[in-house]
Amino acid sequence: MDDTDATTTIPALPARCDVLVVGAGPAGSACAQRLAAAGADVLLVDQHDFPRDKVCGDGLIPDAHAALRRLGVADEVAALAQPVRHVRCTGPRGGHVDVPGTLSVLPRRQLDHVLVRAAQRAGARLATPVRFVAPLEDGGRVVGATLKAGGAEHAVAARWVVMATGAVPAALIAAGMCERRTPSGVALRGYVKHEGLVGRITQLQLVWHPRLKGGYGWIFPAPGGVFNIGAGLTGSHVTQDDGRGRMQDVNLRRMFDDFCVVYAPARELMEGGTLQGRLEGAPLRCSLLGARWSRPGVLVTGEAAGSTYAFSGEGIGKAMETGLLAGEALLAGGRWIARAAADDDAAITARYETSLRELKPKFDLYETASHINHRPWLTDLVIWRARKSPRILNRLSLVLEEKQNPGRLFSWRGIAKLMFE
Repeated sequence: MDDTDATTTIPALPARCDVLVVGAGPAGSACAQRLAAAGADVLLVDQHDFPRDKVCGDGLIPDAHAALRRLGVADEVAALAQPVRHVRCTGPRGGHVDVPGTLSVLPRRQLDHVLVRAAQRAGARLATPVRFVAPLEDGGRVVGATLKAGGAEHAVAARWVVMATGAVPAALIAAGMCERRTPSGVALRGYVKHEGLVGRITQLQLVWHPRLKGGYGWIFPAPGGVFNIGAGLTGSHVTQDDGRGRMQDVNLRRMFDDFCVVYAPARELMEGGTLQGRLEGAPLRCSLLGARWSRPGVLVTGEAAGSTYAFSGEGIGKAMETGLLAGEALLAGGRWIARAAADDDAAITARYETSLRELKPKFDLYETASHINHRPWLTDLVIWRARKSPRILNRLSLVLEEKQNPGRLFSWRGIAKLMFE
């Protein structure tokens, strides 16, 4: 039976394009915008119509704001988002510290729509709903893809295919780019409307507790009296001895319920607010691990490439950043130059992989810092010292701004030093 109905609009797909970008989230839209602005014929496809929801914490931290400025949409996002001035870190004993930063909250339904419209304004063609089926290959090189739209399959030739397909590995597997099917993190979130907490919860609130061991809970204030509340596990949960990996058993709903037990504002929000829709879960891919970054004719970017930080679970900014890097790798001197042969494959893949290797140490530091999620009592120590020392509080702010090494601060050696500063 055809998987469309009478009201479905079947998108028109071209026979060919310069670059096919699969996935119109932050990474894919950023890449498409950069390439289209440079003169490439870009086809951007996504399996959902826009605007569409995406499970996420929705927090925009400094790296996201920097990427939004590069994409020319910072003012548009700021007009829609809820501005926030601090991250509130709360430990198991209830103590907290407010870390200042350039922050805001905007649901992904709105943020991703802003980004995809910006790509269209730059000249990218958007086609939805379209699903990636398999790559087209010629002599071992990818030369396009088979896409499914309106129940029918279509072959689209492309000089390059950019996979920006997110954490679900199905498309990566089909493209032969997946190295680990198991996610490196998982999260559950919901939206709750509670006018009584507007003005009372004004920070990005992160909570560590033994009953949330391996991760944390959060409450982020979104526009319109709505709060994004969730709990999740990030980093250091996957073994890879069988080639696919295994993630530790976790009941996310129980973890979420435990968060509401141990943290009074979460309990008040859920008991007195109105849940908007359902609680939704999603996998995470972290630390630039789990996928091949490139092969002739293909680049993998965004969360498909693991662009989420293991310690914090934040990935919006780095998704856009890696998407821009993929776009830059395909350009010559900032311009798109049509290439008739595969002579530049090695140069392009080397350029892209070099740019990700330069980013990788940052992800490694956050992977190191993620051990604190397994030892929540350490957050009590960090919070206690930060409340007493403006210097340590400033160092936490610099971590948020990516100007301070989080691995150094949250390593065993770094935590030991906190006792003597």
